[in-house]
Amino acid sequence: MQTIFVMVKCDLGRAYEVADAAVQTIEQVSEVHSTSGQYDLLVKCFLPDGMDIGRFVTEQLQTLPGIKDTFTIIGYKAFS
Repeated sequence: MQTIFVMVKCDLGRAYEVADAAVQTIEQVSEVHSTSGQYDLLVKCFLPDGMDIGRFVTEQLQTLPGIKDTFTIIGYKAFS
């Protein structure tokens, strides 16, 4: 299992709509947080090993209505 975090810029006024669509329609999305700063949302995703991250981001996340831009971060290890 690979973990990625995708920072999302949304069209003005669409952040909550985008967040809801992401958690409701994309099974790999674990959680979505609204954030302050340069990006509107932080999307945490768990992808099966071997899944193409680029295709996932460009074909599933970036195609959601209301998304303007994304920045993807790949997680290596979780600490607790």
